[in-house]
Amino acid sequence: MERILGRYEPYLYALMRIVIGFLFMWHGSQKLLGFPPSEGPSPGGLSPLMAVAGAIELVGGIMIMIGLFAGIAAFIASGLMAVAYFMAHFSMQAFLPIQNKGETAVFYCFVFLYIAARGSGLLSVDSLIFGNRRVEET
Repeated sequence: MERILGRYEPYLYALMRIVIGFLFMWHGSQKLLGFPPSEGPSPGGLSPLMAVAGAIELVGGIMIMIGLFAGIAAFIASGLMAVAYFMAHFSMQAFLPIQNKGETAVFYCFVFLYIAARGSGLLSVDSLIFGNRRVEET
């Protein structure tokens, strides 16, 4: 399978980065703007901590999606998801992420860590600004 899909790896990575950034952006939009509507509290009742998290999700998601300093944005988003997991989900009674409903936070944390290590890649604003030289290095 590596021989078949391996030649498309830079494009598949770009597609993954775009989709993950797009999905993450909507978490922030939901917290800050109330769109799309959620079953939880309204956006007007956000604590300062949730407002900061929403801003990181919205702005960071957009930056990751378009590939503008995606490595830095993804590193910050990875840290946010680690904090979210330990503050909202982790407990000794429900240790496993599948038990404490924290699997999404863990998933985002490690995907963002990979994006932070890999950088923006192809099909990104960074590749337009810095050219192929920077993209090949990351």
